[in-house]
Amino acid sequence: MTETSQQKVFFPNLDGLRFVCFFAVFAYHCNGTILLKLPDSRIKHFLNFLFQNGDVGVNIFFVLSGFLITYLLIKEKSFKQTISLKNFYIRRILRIWPLFYLVVLLGFVVFPYVKFRTFPSPAEVADLKSYLIFACNFDFIRLRSLASNALPDAAFLAALWSVAVEEQFYLVWPIVLKFSSPKKYAWLFIGIAFFTLIFRSFFTGATSHDVAVLNFHTFSVIGDMATGGLMAYFCSKDSKVLKYITNMQRWKIVVVYILAISILLFKNEIFSTAILLVFERLILAAFFAFIIAEQNFANNSFYKFSKFKIVSKLGVYTYGLYCLHFIAVQIAVQVIERKNIAVNSVFFALLICTIVLVVSIIISLLSYHLYEKHFLKLKDKFAFIVKK
Repeated sequence: MTETSQQKVFFPNLDGLRFVCFFAVFAYHCNGTILLKLPDSRIKHFLNFLFQNGDVGVNIFFVLSGFLITYLLIKEKSFKQTISLKNFYIRRILRIWPLFYLVVLLGFVVFPYVKFRTFPSPAEVADLKSYLIFACNFDFIRLRSLASNALPDAAFLAALWSVAVEEQFYLVWPIVLKFSSPKKYAWLFIGIAFFTLIFRSFFTGATSHDVAVLNFHTFSVIGDMATGGLMAYFCSKDSKVLKYITNMQRWKIVVVYILAISILLFKNEIFSTAILLVFERLILAAFFAFIIAEQNFANNSFYKFSKFKIVSKLGVYTYGLYCLHFIAVQIAVQVIERKNIAVNSVFFALLICTIVLVVSIIISLLSYHLYEKHFLKLKDKFAFIVKK
C-alpha cells in the first residue's frame, strides 16, 4: 500500500491513557505481592484501598481496543467501501505475536531452565497448548477455579490472558464489520453488550469458578470492546453524542471523572450483589468509553493526557510494559523470599516497587527497540490508516 493511499489519523491523548491503564495494573500487582509483605498498619490498609482495584486497567485496555480498532475499521470501510481482512490480520500478527510468543518462550522454556538450576524443580501448571492458540484465558479460568489466587509457576504468564481475549476479538471483529451494514452497527454493539449481560447472569455465585468466569471469560468481558466500539461508531460520524461530548461544559466533565474515580475506589462495596455484578463491567465500560471520547474530542477538557509528555512517551511502550512487567515483579518477590529480606517499612516497600517499575520500563524499551520495532516497521506497510 503506497503512502499516498494511506489516510492519517492520530489520537494524541491515547498514549498517555494507555500508560495510566498499565500503571493501574502494575500497582495492583505490586499491592498483591510486595506491599502484601508489609506488617499490618493503617498505611498498608490505605495503600491497599488505593490499589486493590487496579486490575480495572485491563477493562480500560479492552474498551480502548474496541474504540480504536472499530474507529479505524469504520473509517476504512467508509473510504474504501470494504475492509481488507488480510491486511488487518497481518497488522495484528506483526503487532501482537512477536512479543506474546517471546513471553510464552520465556515462561515455558527459559523460566523452568533457570529455576531448575537455581531453585527447587519447576512445576508448571499452565497448559502450553492453550497459550500457543491464544486460549490461555480459559486455562487461567481453570487455575482460578481450583484456587482464587492460583497462578502459573512462571507467574508472569498470567498477564497474557487479556492478550488472548483481544486476539479472539481481533479474529472476529473485522469480519463482523465487513459484512454488516454500517446502519446496523449501533444495534450490533448493543446486542453484544446485552449478550454479555445474559452470559454474566449465570455466574454470580460466590464460587471460585464463577468469579473466574466473570473476570476472564471472553463472553463475560467482550461487552467492554462492544462499548468501546459503540462509542467509536458515534465518534466516527456527526452524531448527537459526539456533538454533546465536544461541547460539554467543563464542570460536567469534572463530575463524570469524580464519579468514575469514586466507583473505582469503592467498586467492591458498590458491586456487592449478584444483580450488580452482572452490570459491573458494562457500567465501568460506559465511564471509560466517555473518558476516551472526552480526551479525544472535548473542547473543554480540564486536562489532556498529551500534556503529560513523559507519560505519553511511555505510553508507546505499553504493550511491552504490560506483558513484561510481572517478570520484574516476580524476580523481586523471589529475591525477597530467598534472601529473607524483611519488608518492614512503607518507604522500603515503595522503593522496591519503584525499582521494579524502572526495571520494567528498561526491559520494555529494550524489547521495543531491539525486537518489536522490526515487526512494527513491516506493519505500517499493510495499514490503510496510519499516525499523522
